[in-house]
Amino acid sequence: MSSDPDFTDDVSDGFEDELFTASIPLVRSESSIDWGRLESAARAAMTRAYVPYSGFPVGAAALVEDGRIVAGCNIENASLGLTLCAECSLVSELHRTGGGRLVAFYCVDGRGEILMPCGRCRQLLYEFHAPGMKLMSTQGVKTMDEILPQAFGPEDMAAAEQRGRTQT
Repeated sequence: MSSDPDFTDDVSDGFEDELFTASIPLVRSESSIDWGRLESAARAAMTRAYVPYSGFPVGAAALVEDGRIVAGCNIENASLGLTLCAECSLVSELHRTGGGRLVAFYCVDGRGEILMPCGRCRQLLYEFHAPGMKLMSTQGVKTMDEILPQAFGPEDMAAAEQRGRTQT
Protein backbone atom coordinates (compact mmCIF):
# COMPACT_ATOMS: atom_id res chain seq x y z
CA MET A 1 0.00 0.00 0.00
CA SER A 2 1.37 3.41 -0.92
CA SER A 3 1.69 6.25 1.58
CA ASP A 4 0.82 8.69 -1.22
CA PRO A 5 -2.68 10.09 -0.46
CA ASP A 6 -3.38 10.43 -4.21
CA PHE A 7 -2.48 6.79 -4.89
CA THR A 8 -5.23 4.31 -5.50
CA ASP A 9 -4.95 0.66 -6.34
CA ASP A 10 -8.57 0.58 -7.49
CA VAL A 11 -8.67 -0.63 -11.07
CA SER A 12 -12.43 -0.87 -11.20
CA ASP A 13 -12.64 0.58 -14.71
CA GLY A 14 -12.94 -2.98 -16.00
CA PHE A 15 -9.83 -2.82 -18.21
CA GLU A 16 -8.15 -5.87 -16.65
CA ASP A 17 -11.40 -7.78 -16.29
CA GLU A 18 -12.19 -7.33 -19.98
CA LEU A 19 -8.74 -8.47 -21.09
CA PHE A 20 -8.27 -11.46 -18.84
CA THR A 21 -11.71 -13.00 -18.54
CA ALA A 22 -12.58 -13.23 -22.22
CA SER A 23 -10.33 -16.07 -23.36
CA ILE A 24 -10.77 -17.91 -26.60
CA PRO A 25 -9.81 -21.53 -27.26
CA LEU A 26 -6.19 -22.41 -27.96
CA VAL A 27 -5.14 -20.50 -31.07
CA ARG A 28 -4.36 -22.80 -33.96
CA SER A 29 -4.68 -20.66 -37.09
CA GLU A 30 -4.44 -17.08 -38.29
CA SER A 31 -8.19 -17.05 -38.92
CA SER A 32 -8.76 -17.35 -35.16
CA ILE A 33 -6.93 -14.06 -34.49
CA ASP A 34 -9.32 -11.20 -33.74
CA TRP A 35 -7.18 -8.26 -34.90
CA GLY A 36 -9.89 -5.76 -33.93
CA ARG A 37 -9.86 -7.00 -30.36
CA LEU A 38 -6.07 -6.76 -30.23
CA GLU A 39 -6.19 -3.23 -31.62
CA SER A 40 -8.76 -2.24 -28.97
CA ALA A 41 -6.62 -3.72 -26.20
CA ALA A 42 -3.53 -1.90 -27.51
CA ARG A 43 -5.44 1.40 -27.66
CA ALA A 44 -6.73 0.89 -24.11
CA ALA A 45 -3.21 0.15 -22.86
CA MET A 46 -1.89 3.24 -24.66
CA THR A 47 -4.18 5.42 -22.53
CA ARG A 48 -2.24 4.24 -19.46
CA ALA A 49 1.18 5.26 -20.80
CA TYR A 50 3.39 7.44 -18.58
CA VAL A 51 5.03 9.87 -21.01
CA PRO A 52 5.75 13.20 -19.28
CA TYR A 53 8.94 13.80 -21.31
CA SER A 54 8.20 12.77 -24.90
CA GLY A 55 4.42 12.99 -24.94
CA PHE A 56 4.52 9.88 -27.19
CA PRO A 57 2.24 7.23 -25.69
CA VAL A 58 2.41 3.68 -27.00
CA GLY A 59 0.20 0.69 -26.29
CA ALA A 60 0.74 -2.92 -27.24
CA ALA A 61 -1.38 -6.04 -26.99
CA ALA A 62 -0.72 -9.66 -27.79
CA LEU A 63 -2.67 -12.85 -27.99
CA VAL A 64 -1.20 -15.71 -25.97
CA GLU A 65 -1.43 -19.29 -27.22
CA ASP A 66 -3.98 -20.15 -24.49
CA GLY A 67 -6.32 -17.35 -25.64
CA ARG A 68 -5.43 -14.67 -23.10
CA ILE A 69 -4.74 -11.14 -24.24
CA VAL A 70 -1.90 -9.33 -22.50
CA ALA A 71 -1.17 -5.64 -22.91
CA GLY A 72 1.42 -3.06 -21.98
CA CYS A 73 2.24 0.63 -22.32
CA ASN A 74 5.44 2.64 -22.37
CA ILE A 75 6.70 4.09 -19.10
CA GLU A 76 9.23 6.91 -19.29
CA ASN A 77 11.90 7.85 -16.79
CA ALA A 78 13.69 11.16 -16.31
CA SER A 79 16.96 9.49 -17.33
CA LEU A 80 15.26 8.44 -20.61
CA GLY A 81 17.63 5.48 -21.05
CA LEU A 82 15.62 3.66 -18.40
CA THR A 83 12.35 4.14 -20.28
CA LEU A 84 10.38 0.94 -20.75
CA CYS A 85 8.79 0.35 -24.13
CA ALA A 86 5.22 -0.95 -24.27
CA GLU A 87 6.52 -4.36 -25.37
CA CYS A 88 8.58 -4.62 -22.16
CA SER A 89 5.57 -4.07 -19.95
CA LEU A 90 3.56 -6.47 -22.15
CA VAL A 91 6.10 -9.26 -21.57
CA SER A 92 6.07 -8.49 -17.85
CA GLU A 93 2.28 -8.82 -17.91
CA LEU A 94 2.61 -12.08 -19.84
CA HIS A 95 4.61 -13.57 -16.99
CA ARG A 96 2.51 -11.97 -14.25
CA THR A 97 -0.58 -13.68 -15.65
CA GLY A 98 0.87 -17.15 -16.18
CA GLY A 99 3.47 -17.07 -18.95
CA GLY A 100 3.07 -18.68 -22.32
CA ARG A 101 3.96 -17.94 -25.92
CA LEU A 102 2.78 -14.99 -28.01
CA VAL A 103 0.74 -15.80 -31.12
CA ALA A 104 -0.26 -12.35 -32.43
CA PHE A 105 0.84 -8.78 -31.67
CA TYR A 106 -0.54 -5.27 -32.28
CA CYS A 107 1.04 -1.93 -31.30
CA VAL A 108 -0.32 1.63 -31.60
CA ASP A 109 0.90 5.16 -31.03
CA GLY A 110 -1.02 8.01 -29.40
CA ARG A 111 -3.11 8.57 -32.53
CA GLY A 112 -4.05 4.89 -32.66
CA GLU A 113 -1.84 4.33 -35.72
CA ILE A 114 -0.01 1.03 -36.15
CA LEU A 115 3.52 1.22 -34.79
CA MET A 116 6.29 -1.30 -35.39
CA PRO A 117 8.46 -2.45 -32.48
CA CYS A 118 12.00 -1.10 -32.28
CA GLY A 119 14.89 -3.53 -32.73
CA ARG A 120 15.29 -4.15 -29.00
CA CYS A 121 11.60 -4.95 -28.66
CA ARG A 122 11.61 -7.21 -31.71
CA GLN A 123 14.31 -9.23 -29.96
CA LEU A 124 12.28 -9.25 -26.74
CA LEU A 125 9.15 -10.44 -28.57
CA TYR A 126 11.21 -13.12 -30.35
CA GLU A 127 12.19 -14.58 -26.98
CA PHE A 128 8.52 -15.22 -26.16
CA HIS A 129 7.00 -15.89 -29.60
CA ALA A 130 5.15 -19.03 -30.59
CA PRO A 131 6.16 -20.56 -33.92
CA GLY A 132 4.44 -18.62 -36.71
CA MET A 133 3.67 -15.58 -34.53
CA LYS A 134 1.95 -12.81 -36.50
CA LEU A 135 2.43 -9.06 -36.08
CA MET A 136 0.25 -6.31 -37.51
CA SER A 137 2.51 -3.95 -39.44
CA THR A 138 2.00 -0.85 -41.54
CA GLN A 139 2.17 -3.20 -44.55
CA GLY A 140 -0.28 -5.77 -43.21
CA VAL A 141 0.26 -8.94 -41.21
CA LYS A 142 3.87 -10.15 -41.04
CA THR A 143 5.48 -13.10 -39.27
CA MET A 144 8.04 -12.72 -36.50
CA ASP A 145 10.66 -14.17 -38.86
CA GLU A 146 9.87 -11.48 -41.44
CA ILE A 147 10.36 -8.60 -39.04
CA LEU A 148 13.42 -10.12 -37.34
CA PRO A 149 15.17 -12.35 -39.88
CA GLN A 150 18.06 -14.53 -38.75
CA ALA A 151 17.28 -13.74 -35.12
CA PHE A 152 19.43 -14.81 -32.21
CA GLY A 153 17.28 -16.67 -29.70
CA PRO A 154 17.08 -19.28 -26.96
CA GLU A 155 17.91 -22.07 -29.42
CA ASP A 156 21.24 -20.35 -30.16
CA MET A 157 22.07 -20.22 -26.46
CA ALA A 158 21.22 -23.92 -26.10
CA ALA A 159 23.37 -24.81 -29.12
CA ALA A 160 26.32 -22.81 -27.76
CA GLU A 161 25.94 -24.48 -24.38
CA GLN A 162 25.83 -27.91 -26.04
CA ARG A 163 28.97 -27.14 -28.07
CA GLY A 164 30.72 -26.08 -24.88
CA ARG A 165 29.85 -29.40 -23.22
CA THR A 166 31.13 -31.46 -26.14
CA GLN A 167 34.45 -29.60 -26.21
CA THR A 168 35.35 -30.39 -22.60
